[in-house]
Amino acid sequence: MRVDNYAFDASGKVVVVTGGNRGIGAGIVDAFVAKHRARRVYVVSRSTEVGDISTRYGAAPGSVIGIACDLSEQRGVDVVKSAIDARGDGVHVLVCNSGASWGAELETHDEAAWMKTHKLNVVGTFLLVRALLPMLERASSRTDPARVIVIGSIAGVAPQRYPTFSYDASKAALHHLARKLADELAARRKLAITVNVVAPGYVPTKMSKGLEKWDGESGDDIVARGVPLARAGSPDDVAGAVAFLASSASSWITGVVLPVDGGFLAKL
Repeated sequence: MRVDNYAFDASGKVVVVTGGNRGIGAGIVDAFVAKHRARRVYVVSRSTEVGDISTRYGAAPGSVIGIACDLSEQRGVDVVKSAIDARGDGVHVLVCNSGASWGAELETHDEAAWMKTHKLNVVGTFLLVRALLPMLERASSRTDPARVIVIGSIAGVAPQRYPTFSYDASKAALHHLARKLADELAARRKLAITVNVVAPGYVPTKMSKGLEKWDGESGDDIVARGVPLARAGSPDDVAGAVAFLASSASSWITGVVLPVDGGFLAKL
C-alpha cells in the first residue's frame, strides 16, 4: 500500500471506547466523532451522565451512544454486549480505557483497593474483549483487521516514584495480557484482529491529580523532573496514537506497547 493511501479516519466504522466520559477517554471519543468521522461510537462509563453524551457532541441521532455500567463485573460487560448486539453492529475498533488507581504507603496499602484496581484494569479488559470477540470478527478482514487498543501506562513499564503499587502492577499485567491476546488472535488466522497498547506518561486528568499530593509536587514539577520534551501530555496526544493504531497504517502491527510520554522512558 502506498503511504499516501493510508487512511487516518474511521469513516463507516463502529468504535467502542470504555472510560469515555472524561479525561483521556473523552479525548479519544472526541477524535473519533469530530475528526475521524466514525459511523457510530459507543461510549462506556460508570457515570450515569454518559446517557446524555450524544447531546455533548451535537452528533446525529444514533451516532454516539452512551452505555452506563461497571466493567469490573460480568453483568456490566453483558450490558455493553447487549447494547451493541441490539443494533447488529460489528466492532471495528475497541479502545479499552477504563481504569482505576490507588495510592498508599506500602504498610497501609489496602487489600480491597488493590483488588478493585486489578478487577477493573485487568479482569474487566479481559472479560470485555472476550465478550466482544464475535463482533470484532464480524467487522474484521485480512486487509483491514479489527483493532483492540488498550490504554496502559508507562507505570506498567517502569516503577513510579509514588506508592501506587496496585496501579503499577495492574498496568504491567494489562500490557502482558494485551501481548498474550495479540499472540492468540494472530494465531487464529481467520480472525485478523490486532491488539496493541498505548502507554501514556503524565497527562493532567482527575486520576493523575492524586500524584500531586505526594512530595507536594505540582504538575509542572513532574514535567520538569521527568519529561525531556518539557511539557505534560494531553488527551489529544494519546488520541493521536490511538488513531494511528486504528488506521490502515498499522494493519501489520500487533503486540506492541507504544509509549506516549514525551521521552520519559528514553531516559531509562
